[in-house]
Amino acid sequence: MSTKKSPFLFLMICLSLMTGLSGSVLSKQPSPVKIMTTIFPLKEFSQAVSGDWGTVDLLLPPGAEIHTWQPKPSDLVKLSEADVFIYIGADLEPWVEDILRSVKNPGLYVVQASEGMNLLRNEKGEDQDHHDHEHGSLDPHIWLDFATDEKIVDRIAGILSKVAPSRQSVFQNNAEIYKKKLQALDEKYRKNLENCDQKTIVLGGHAAFGYLAHRYHLTQISLYGLSPDSKPTPRQLIDVIEIVKKKGIKAIFFEANISNDLTRVIAEETGAKTLVLNPGASLSKEQKNSGITFLKIMEKNLENLKNGLRCR
Repeated sequence: MSTKKSPFLFLMICLSLMTGLSGSVLSKQPSPVKIMTTIFPLKEFSQAVSGDWGTVDLLLPPGAEIHTWQPKPSDLVKLSEADVFIYIGADLEPWVEDILRSVKNPGLYVVQASEGMNLLRNEKGEDQDHHDHEHGSLDPHIWLDFATDEKIVDRIAGILSKVAPSRQSVFQNNAEIYKKKLQALDEKYRKNLENCDQKTIVLGGHAAFGYLAHRYHLTQISLYGLSPDSKPTPRQLIDVIEIVKKKGIKAIFFEANISNDLTRVIAEETGAKTLVLNPGASLSKEQKNSGITFLKIMEKNLENLKNGLRCR
């Protein structure tokens, strides 16, 4: 038998070593970060930052009412398997503390997006002091300030970098790309809402757009306070109708996915038209299936604001 090594045997040994090395390298690659968020904007921000290195799920199902939603056992299981949980805070999700106490996941990173942010109190519009039956409440709708969204995106990138340090540069780069989109959206809002005949957003619902109004020097007047579960009194309805007539307001806004009955009452009494504004916190099943994005929702809001406020 020849003592000379077979070329075929040598090739097989090399392939075996390469395969073993490849398997070793792959085994050291971090798994995608499992992220759970409460509302749709946080999901989109997390998806943008994590890219291919994260899986992002919404804790709340389509159409769920954020303030009053109650978790099921399956929701606790989802959180127990997550690496990161991101929520707004500021009383938007009053059930968070209870659900976190029930979850057995000591390694879970919990991120309160509103922590350390400049939060508005229940910002009242002109002539609306007596409408405010939630005086002193914090306004949780911080995602409707696109500069604040940039800070949230940075915070998400920082947390993901702690979970998967080897992907820090990827997360940071993805964050910068998405922040540029937010900056472009902010600039578009600023330019398009600068010269408008009206500067008052009248809402036939709850006060969801305080941050947007504040950022672009508009006034928000809502039929009732921060909670969508509030019910306006007949006196409040009459007061808003009088304000609309007094100011010559030509459009009343109502929220997507919420009844617009009271908005239509105001419109019929004043001759104003009705237009939709979508806070974007949650999607219907149809919207979810359509692949709509938070940025697209905000673009549509801008179109309706320009129309309703008669901007040039």
